[in-house]
Amino acid sequence: MTDEIKDINASLKKVGDELKAYAEQSQKELKRTSDLSEETKASVDKLLITQGELQARLQAAEQHMVKLEGGGGQDNRVMSLDQHVAESDAFANFDPKVSNKFSVSISAAITSIDSSAGSLIEPTRVPGVVAPQNRRLTIRDLIAPGRTQSNSIEYVRETGFTNNADVVSENPANPKPESNIIFELDQAKVATIAHWVRASKQVLDDAAMLASYIDARLRYGLQLKEEAQLLKGSGIGLNINGIYTQASTYANPGVVVQAQTRIDQLRLALLQAELAEYYADGIVLSPIDWTAIELTKDSQNRYVIANPFGTTPNTLWARPVVATQSMDMGDFLVGAFQLGAQVWDREDATVVVSTEDRDNLVKNMVTILAEERLGLTVYRPEAFVKGEFEAVSG
Repeated sequence: MTDEIKDINASLKKVGDELKAYAEQSQKELKRTSDLSEETKASVDKLLITQGELQARLQAAEQHMVKLEGGGGQDNRVMSLDQHVAESDAFANFDPKVSNKFSVSISAAITSIDSSAGSLIEPTRVPGVVAPQNRRLTIRDLIAPGRTQSNSIEYVRETGFTNNADVVSENPANPKPESNIIFELDQAKVATIAHWVRASKQVLDDAAMLASYIDARLRYGLQLKEEAQLLKGSGIGLNINGIYTQASTYANPGVVVQAQTRIDQLRLALLQAELAEYYADGIVLSPIDWTAIELTKDSQNRYVIANPFGTTPNTLWARPVVATQSMDMGDFLVGAFQLGAQVWDREDATVVVSTEDRDNLVKNMVTILAEERLGLTVYRPEAFVKGEFEAVSG
């Protein structure tokens, strides 16, 4: 095709040169006579006709070049079967006087591109929505539950006890010894955790499963925030005062340990909590730290506490271990979760759908709101111990 265009351009140049020559000759003839010769007129007319034909051929060739795919010689447009036959060289050269048949090669008739049969191909749709995996939430399971009908929880805590009990005689000369108990009033606020999304009324009507999916995701979002608040809520502003925030900082009660490991440090933290008179009934760790402890081996490469083929629950020093991503790697928390703290539910998680929000009604939109209210009381902060691991082995 490129060679053909070159030939046409060469022919056009030749015709142009000849027309230029005849134009110069015509000027000379007009100087001698008042009219051109018949021979000159005929030659110029012939050249003009040839020039028009060459320009038409050039235009057709250039248009065909545009259709080619990267110069590979393949027509980019998709033609039907009758178009392939009508535009083939075999049809153009067909002479019924010589033969009663001819053949046409079909290189591409029906393809999967949009201009051909592509719009007829339907993709395979996996039903439903592929949701990300929910994190396992466990902190609430450790804490004693309760319910409240107020926006705050007040409780009286004993802060001091002077015990002067002693043996006395049957008829003492002096008054019997007096002891003293000191109390203080403390208060925990009820926090509201909420979030919402907007959706069109039509999509909720037309995709029935979407409503339940959004409901479940919004409820999970509340639980995720709730766990973070119960564990590490700052207590500032509207935030819950979390257990980790109020817990005592780890300090070795005075036990000397040779080659201390993570396992040893957790036992010392349990002891520190128990010295506050409450039995420590739980350990909270990062999954990474718990895995490091499980993989601890002795000098003969035998697991110290773990049994890879066992089905026993996670325990350490006879206490259940909760491995949660809500705890940062390197941190730990031990304590008396059942006696030392309590979670209070004011309003269980609810999901409300409403059109009465801004311009929802006129735009066929709905607002989906998920909300819950709860509080946390930590009765004895000394019964919880938090800290960072000092050792990197075991």
